[in-house]
Amino acid sequence: MSLVSIGKQVKQAQESHYAVPLFDAFDMQSTEGMFRAIEKKRAPAIIAVYGGYMDSANARALAAYIRVRAEQSPAPVSLMLDHGRSFEQCVKAIAYGFTDVMYDGSKLSYEENAANTRLAVRTAHAAGLCVEAELGHVGLGSEYPTFGAQRKGFTDPALVEKFVTETGVDFLAIAVGNAHGLYTGEPNLDLNLLRDIRSRVSIPLVLHGGTGISEGQFRAAIAIGVAKINVATDLYVTTTKVLAEAIKREKVTYFDLVETSTKSFQERCEYYFDLFGASGKA
Repeated sequence: MSLVSIGKQVKQAQESHYAVPLFDAFDMQSTEGMFRAIEKKRAPAIIAVYGGYMDSANARALAAYIRVRAEQSPAPVSLMLDHGRSFEQCVKAIAYGFTDVMYDGSKLSYEENAANTRLAVRTAHAAGLCVEAELGHVGLGSEYPTFGAQRKGFTDPALVEKFVTETGVDFLAIAVGNAHGLYTGEPNLDLNLLRDIRSRVSIPLVLHGGTGISEGQFRAAIAIGVAKINVATDLYVTTTKVLAEAIKREKVTYFDLVETSTKSFQERCEYYFDLFGASGKA
């Protein structure tokens, strides 16, 4: 396999009731740990560069590194723009060699979101990429008690079919009680809303905000039809804790810490491959 546009693999996950994980990479150590896990678990995966990182000086270099590593992978790997902030950023990702993009217009009006998504889809499809969009708005975990827990930003099921038809989007990210980052309080996915959305469209559904959701809720969401799940914060929080303990050891070196970081990412990604049922599916 190697570097691919991930559409085929996500559709297969939907049909077979498992989920392809997306992991956000910010440096070589995190990326290397992800690839070690991909290779060990023989699992399809998406490694993403966050939209907020795309304007940094290192974004193009990081994308190039991910591409080279993916080309050596025994499993299919996508390089995806996560939460692209604009149509122009999606175009930049295409120019950098990304295989898939997410355009996030979830803070805009329905009309603006649909129009911009449609433009991103037309451009990306011409280059052979899949496109993800978000309907509703997945808020922040830190605001969960006053936002997600109050059902604010939830995806309106009555708009789902219209949005998918009007835009031609390949994957749809939804808001059903999930949130980005660390949750304040306990996340509670509305599985009935998820079932309603699933019944209205056939394209793969995506769950953002994987950090802090229980294993039981993950499994239930996958059984209903979620085929792609994004995880980032948990990988970095876990590795920070591991490094904090490692640095207390006597005679620890920089190189020890680099390997500790990489191994932490590997182990945590392996956990998610197993939990989502993606292990061995390459």
